[in-house]
Amino acid sequence: MRKIGVQEIEDIAVGAALLGTGGGGDPYIGKLMAIQAIEEYGEITLLDADEVPDDALVVPSSMMGAPTVMLEKAPSGEEALVAFRNLEAYLGEKIYATFPIEAGGVNSMLPFALAARLGLPVVDADGMGRAFPELQMVTFYLDGIPATPAILADEKGNTVLLSTIDNVWTERIARAATVQMGGSAMTAMYSMRGRNLKESGIQNILKLEEEIGRTIRLAKENNVNPVREVIKKVKGYQLFHGKVNDINRKTESGFAKGTATFEGMQENKGETLTLRFQNEHLLARTEQRLLCVTPDLIAVLDAETGLPITTEGIRYGARCIVIGIPCHPKWRTEKGIATVGPKYFGYHVDYVPVEKLVKEGVRS
Repeated sequence: MRKIGVQEIEDIAVGAALLGTGGGGDPYIGKLMAIQAIEEYGEITLLDADEVPDDALVVPSSMMGAPTVMLEKAPSGEEALVAFRNLEAYLGEKIYATFPIEAGGVNSMLPFALAARLGLPVVDADGMGRAFPELQMVTFYLDGIPATPAILADEKGNTVLLSTIDNVWTERIARAATVQMGGSAMTAMYSMRGRNLKESGIQNILKLEEEIGRTIRLAKENNVNPVREVIKKVKGYQLFHGKVNDINRKTESGFAKGTATFEGMQENKGETLTLRFQNEHLLARTEQRLLCVTPDLIAVLDAETGLPITTEGIRYGARCIVIGIPCHPKWRTEKGIATVGPKYFGYHVDYVPVEKLVKEGVRS
């Protein structure tokens, strides 16, 4: 147990943007919401999962929708409050703690903003160890934990209560509702007990995000290469060094979908990288080689500052370094690959671990 203040939030926001693999929403907006809540209500208690009672009711707080929508429709914070209160009323029980559903951008920040306002602790665990675009793409789904009952709430005051036959149907119906709500909505779903979070959640993810953010901050202060330091911290690999020469991005069916291409520089001169994303970066390849593919993490970093760049933040001419990071072992199981592997997203490649692709230079 420890307290989270403004500096911790600053560092976690940077780490969340990196582990979010380009998705999860702009962490800057969530960071401002969390800092404002801390300044108004005080520091937040962060718990390890093993500090949560087994029978305690815990619920993640998150936003669903296309990250690009946040550029014009930022959440106010009231939506999350409404979603949580409606879920408590439905369940007839008070929520003991909240936590992030994913390690991604704004979705790592929103639980802090909500927790400060409600006086709840935040648990250092999540359901992905990165970010994924669909609701069933969590480790809780792999272990049979239902997403519903689920509440969606928007800034207009609309709420939706879902009870579905499985988590894939939760995604389909919630996505349709979110589109009608303007492309984004706050959610309260995957309510579970402390024992479930201990067994199914990915532990110490906020600690890792904070360490990533601190690493980048200290690298800048000490005038050392931030990208090199980050790669060491996450046990990742540099995949490509280049500048953005094209970006094709659109909001479709509640997702930010598209491709970005990078012209190779330095060691990658003469090569072209294509990056495909659906909210999150999902596949990176050159003309000759597959470099990294979901569920392993693909992050785009500013070549000079080491700061992560989200899918909606990619700009023409930006000089970037693309890195790959091995995913959590839960995603490398048969069910994990079926749920979030490349073929689920329509990419006609087999999943190969990033460390093997880097070592062998696998050609596709």
